[in-house]
Amino acid sequence: MAAINLEAKLALFSELWSPKIVNSFNGHDVMVVKLKGEFVWHSHPDTDDFFLVLKGNLTIRLRDDDVHLGPGDLYVVPKGVEHCPVARDEVHLLLIEPAGTPNTGDAATAVAKETI
Repeated sequence: MAAINLEAKLALFSELWSPKIVNSFNGHDVMVVKLKGEFVWHSHPDTDDFFLVLKGNLTIRLRDDDVHLGPGDLYVVPKGVEHCPVARDEVHLLLIEPAGTPNTGDAATAVAKETI
């Protein structure tokens, strides 16, 4: 089993808001994603939402506050809490969540995830 270079994985795609699975463990997907602009307000009723910023600056809007993250910062949105990620410039993230978790909180509107 070889080490996974996250920068190399991020260089393989240009799509925004489309998480790519790079590995898995204990029923969880480990993913990288590129963001720019504003996502939809959403929540995840059954799981927390893990964000680790690899590059850039991300704001996670919450209904009563904003959380500002830079490279190396980590934030976990508790399950059921409505939030909206916003990236003024391109941001690269590492995400970890239970396999099959829809990125919008709703399987009908979620992007299909692929493994790279």
